Amino acid sequence: MSVPRIAILGLHLEVNAFSPATTRRDFQQQSWAEGEDITTQARSKVSGLPAEIPGFYARMDATGDWEPVPLIIITAPPGGTMAPGIFPEFLQIIQSRLAEAGTVDAVYVASHGASRAAEEDDTDGAVLQLLRDVLGPDVPIVGTLDLHCNVSDRQIELADLLIAYRTNPHVDMRERAAEAADALRRILETGERPETHFIRLPLTPPTVTLLTAESSPYAGAIREGVAARQEDPNLLGVSVTGGFVYTDIAKCGLCVWASARPGHVGAAVDVAERLSNDIWQQRAALSRTLTPIADAVAQAVAVGAAMGAPRLILADVADNPGGGGGGNTTALLTALHESRARGVVFGILVDPVLAQAAHAAGQGARMEAVANATPGPFAETFRAMAHVRALADGNGVGRRGGLAGRAFSIGPAALLELEGSGLLLAVGSLRRQLLDPAMLEILGVEVEAARTIVVKSRGHFRAGFDIYATPDRILEVDAPGLVSPVLSRFEFRGLPRPVFPLDAEASWR
Repeated sequence: MSVPRIAILGLHLEVNAFSPATTRRDFQQQSWAEGEDITTQARSKVSGLPAEIPGFYARMDATGDWEPVPLIIITAPPGGTMAPGIFPEFLQIIQSRLAEAGTVDAVYVASHGASRAAEEDDTDGAVLQLLRDVLGPDVPIVGTLDLHCNVSDRQIELADLLIAYRTNPHVDMRERAAEAADALRRILETGERPETHFIRLPLTPPTVTLLTAESSPYAGAIREGVAARQEDPNLLGVSVTGGFVYTDIAKCGLCVWASARPGHVGAAVDVAERLSNDIWQQRAALSRTLTPIADAVAQAVAVGAAMGAPRLILADVADNPGGGGGGNTTALLTALHESRARGVVFGILVDPVLAQAAHAAGQGARMEAVANATPGPFAETFRAMAHVRALADGNGVGRRGGLAGRAFSIGPAALLELEGSGLLLAVGSLRRQLLDPAMLEILGVEVEAARTIVVKSRGHFRAGFDIYATPDRILEVDAPGLVSPVLSRFEFRGLPRPVFPLDAEASWR
């Protein structure tokens, strides 16, 4: 066939319906790319685009001639429902750029999969519907999704193949994009359109239970899905996604789907049902007991006082900006400061007002550090005298885990040393989770010297900070926040009920 023209688009936003609304400015501060700017960034040495985009370009470039038709890629940090107007504008840009592009042979959609807009709950389904309305039924569409996505029956029906990440922390985005590129090449060459069997369970496990390096029903199902595909050449994909319950919509839930060559859908049915049954039977294991703040602080005090004790990492999972948390709660910070635990590095507290005050005071200055001068949800005011140890513009390049080689920004930032405790507090202006040591190193922090590292992150920090502490030295702390794994603390309105673990009586056959 002639050189294939592949349209490329995507929407990366993980919506937590309990968080403040996501604005257009949130997208602009992270990434809003259109047209050829996408291709330029995708082929740059360092890119701020989602890792799937450079991965897709690299694989397509390596496997033959092709012509990219980049439409639009927008990304924002996890947060609340998209404010009115953003999603309709996104759809309009897709439609107008497709009209300008002319003939398109296939489409690659690189989306997170847990977005939601003021105008539409099933945003991913709406994007696929638009593509089908414009392009018709014969143009192949392949997409990649975060494993914290929420998947609708409409998405399965409209896309030829959907491929979810297999790693959590997420480090395989480029590989899954390469898989999508290979799938598009195969469909275009053979004309074979995959057939898919899809199952959604009434199961919304807390996100802390979805780590793929652990021994759990979820991690086991992903590994079994990979093995099944390796054993059966007729299987074209097996995905197991944990979902993102905080989006609070009808399509939330753990999903399993398998795709097969035409005429072999029975193989997809077999593997999807087997994996679903295995997960459901072991659902009680998808739970976690968090460490109370007092116990976590006591361990930090002990580690700071004992020479040679293994380093400790405290994960403030309920205030993870990577799940819609504000990054600004202070319950754990207050307890650690009052305990006078030694050797504590705490990051990243999101407070642009405090960061600006530190910049105004200047490096070396002594100041009263006031966090959350205007309190917010779970974010109480914190005060302490502090010394400004370092200032930075907050821009850097990640070096480990899912951020490796990617540009990041935490906005104007400061490193404060709190009087009395000596706690080093990293303050940023943009809502970003701490998932890479480079985010502290831009402030001159010697991470290796810390005795206790506090991360406002749910799990992605594990791929970046694994060189500093073994899994048994990581405590998930039961502090307050908008992303608490204790789901009973939330008033869900759109989530189908009953659902496990919120409802013990939830059933599935």
